[in-house]
Amino acid sequence: MKKIFALLWICLASTTMFAQKTGVKAAEDIIHRFAGDDVSLQLSLKKDKSGVTYAAVVKNDQVFIKGSTPVALCRGFYDLVKAQGAGIDSWSGRRFDRAALLANNVDLVGGSPFAHHYYMNVVTYGYTTPYWDAARWDEEIDRMALHGIDMPLMLVAQEAIMKRTFKRIGLTDEEVDGYFAGPAHLPWMRMGNISNLEGPLTDNWHKDQIALAHHILDRERALGMTPICPAFAGFVPKAIQRLYPEAQVTETSWCDGKFHNWMLSPDSPLFKQIGTIFIEEWQKEFGCCDYYIADSFNEMDLPFAEKGSKERHDQLAHYGRSVYESITASAPKAVWVMQGWMFGYQRDIWDKASLEALVSEVPSEKMLLLDLAEDYNYTFWKIGNNWDFYDGFFGKQWVYSVIPNMGGKTALTGILDFYANGGRVEALNSKNRGNLTGYGMAPEGLESNELLFELIWDAGWTSSTIDIDEWLTNYQQCRYGRRLVSNERFKEIFSWFTDHPRFFWQLRPGLTQKGTVNKSAGVYSSWIREAKKNDALSDLERADLAEINVMALGRQTEFSWNKADSLLTAGDTIVACRYADKACELMTQMDQELTKNFPTRTLNHWIRYTRLHGGTPDERKAHERDARRIITIWGPPVDDYSARLWGGLIGQYYLPRWKQWFALRLKGKSKAEIDAFLTEWEERWVQGK
Repeated sequence: MKKIFALLWICLASTTMFAQKTGVKAAEDIIHRFAGDDVSLQLSLKKDKSGVTYAAVVKNDQVFIKGSTPVALCRGFYDLVKAQGAGIDSWSGRRFDRAALLANNVDLVGGSPFAHHYYMNVVTYGYTTPYWDAARWDEEIDRMALHGIDMPLMLVAQEAIMKRTFKRIGLTDEEVDGYFAGPAHLPWMRMGNISNLEGPLTDNWHKDQIALAHHILDRERALGMTPICPAFAGFVPKAIQRLYPEAQVTETSWCDGKFHNWMLSPDSPLFKQIGTIFIEEWQKEFGCCDYYIADSFNEMDLPFAEKGSKERHDQLAHYGRSVYESITASAPKAVWVMQGWMFGYQRDIWDKASLEALVSEVPSEKMLLLDLAEDYNYTFWKIGNNWDFYDGFFGKQWVYSVIPNMGGKTALTGILDFYANGGRVEALNSKNRGNLTGYGMAPEGLESNELLFELIWDAGWTSSTIDIDEWLTNYQQCRYGRRLVSNERFKEIFSWFTDHPRFFWQLRPGLTQKGTVNKSAGVYSSWIREAKKNDALSDLERADLAEINVMALGRQTEFSWNKADSLLTAGDTIVACRYADKACELMTQMDQELTKNFPTRTLNHWIRYTRLHGGTPDERKAHERDARRIITIWGPPVDDYSARLWGGLIGQYYLPRWKQWFALRLKGKSKAEIDAFLTEWEERWVQGK
């Protein structure tokens, strides 16, 4: 009891400390980093019972903003900039025109129909952020605030706290270290899919991540954000049975049994003990959090009784109560957050009765469900809205969300009208909206498809329907300072959606002759022709031109490799070699386009972050190997899931892989011989050899 009171005191002290900060200075610093110090600002915070709101004014060369939160101040300023066509903030660069911002007196009132604005996915911490340092996180936190994000997922240092937890119950360093995966593969370990892959983690890594987590949380809390922090979901090292042989531990499997982890039964008293210790240790290190996430059944069958049986429903209810109690035993005011990918992806498992049972013994105000993938419900599964199927999520708080990116793939995809309006407007007006409290997106990867991300961010700050033509016109003015191409060119490109947009030359040669990018090269070429009519292209214009050009060249490359393959099969080796040479030439051109004009879309940019961590050369080498693996062969067998159009990756991985495949075909090698050679070559590349 004394321990709980002590933790409550820590939470109260932490909350009070940040509550005493107005957040104005934090917001002001972000705005000045975007706009420079010569913009005259007057910011003030004022709570608004009606929700998250702002009032932004430009008058006599001065900017005045009132906001209900520090994030609302930042969003108010950003909306003011965009209303004047004065700039944009993006991963590939930033544009700001001070004169355009101050050109006219403007009075802008805005706000959001949502109390929370959620951002990131559990696996974003594998596909994008695992090796970010404090400086890179600072950039992203600035970007979050400007775009109105106030509920980010924050999972940095989860393993450092988990190690403390496991050691408190008696496990050794070796037993814990041998369980952990490498940094880029940690998300799947956290969800019970894998263990050990590219591990172990070192004490240097844990120390580094603790310091980084403090930095991130301090910044987010100063802005009044409510980060979602990790909790214990039930996964443990197998070695736990050495100490607790009576504990019921089930081996989990994932990806057709290729990967494994171990799940502790919620019936075991040890389950609640571990969960409670984890929250205690987290709060001792980082202070109180309001929201804790625990996901236990990611893409897995349930280790319970037969579907539809009362026994299964009782087991699910018991499991939900166990997770909830393990969190609130040390954090009584906390809310349990759970990802809802399974609501659509595995609706055959998660029928209405099963989800209702899982959440039945958790108070409605103590649970937040992330309805992650309404774009998938709409585009692929065509199974209707989750909020309708689950009767408004049975009164629990929930967040409307989409997943505009899988695995960090960079090929352009997305249906503009759906992301602008689609499910968002429908959810707000639905009779089954229930306790809809938030809006967000859960991309698996960041730093891609910037137009679509900007649109999704904007949609979270209006309850109205967005006019796509008006939005595209404004987008071009903000990003380029002019109309670079007609809106129709953008509409042609963003009129389709797939979860895995890849060219087939990004996959293992011989696997398929058809990629999933279904727009012709001509669609991209039309955009390029219009853009090139303009003089003196800016850095952002050159980056976008390079991106679109790579899409066009990618389609041409598919044609050339297909011709080379079919001609080789027909015995015409001379012409086949000509098409193969053309394909290699096109891939080299793509590689150079990105390397020269889009520095954030390069292999070097990705690898550079790994070298910012690690106290020894061996640690840094392990980090680079881990980073190389996640974007290529992954496990295997999740080969090329994270296929990316990056300078360096095309030239150093995709191109030589296809060259060697073609050379082996010319030599008459069998498919089995070629596959064996390529498997070995891919692993050597991951190892940096």
